[in-house]
Amino acid sequence: MEELFIGWLKEYGYAILYLWSILEGEMGLIMGGIMSHTGDMQYFMTVFVAGLGGFTGDQIYFYVGRFNKGFIQRKLHKQRLKFAIAHLLLRKYGWPIIFMQRYMYGLRTVIPMSIGITKYSAKKFALINLISAWVWAAATVTPAYFYGAEILNLLAYAKQHWYFALPIAGGFLYGIYAYFQKLERHLLQKRNDRFSK
Repeated sequence: MEELFIGWLKEYGYAILYLWSILEGEMGLIMGGIMSHTGDMQYFMTVFVAGLGGFTGDQIYFYVGRFNKGFIQRKLHKQRLKFAIAHLLLRKYGWPIIFMQRYMYGLRTVIPMSIGITKYSAKKFALINLISAWVWAAATVTPAYFYGAEILNLLAYAKQHWYFALPIAGGFLYGIYAYFQKLERHLLQKRNDRFSK
């Protein structure tokens, strides 16, 4: 199964990377960087395609917000706190939040939808989104490209010693999750304090 998956990546690498970048992101970009390192993909093309995928994904979320406000309010009511945080961040920081939202776990899909709900310029959003997507792609692909051999060695070690790797990976992911939960609570508290004055 693993060899089949690697074979698909080698044959349809750019198409898979584009779709992966629309849906999720970092893992696909790291894989693209490693494959650029091994020569199975071309570095600049990898960055270009990954950036286009990230751009496409956020444009979809933006237009979901722009044309489906009622649907979002009905179906995503459980996410209303995150939408409130996204609006707060947009008001406080303006366009840089569009640039930074790719790095904000838990808000990556909410922020483009939240901006789409507002009267924010679609052209301005698209331009900032495109530049942001290519910067994000380069920032993620490049380390994997330069340190591809080390990453492959680490993956081989993790595969052999999975009983060590799984708890470490789980702890790392939990740490990221806990950090952003704390950040979310902090932003909500600031919002509540402001409105209570």
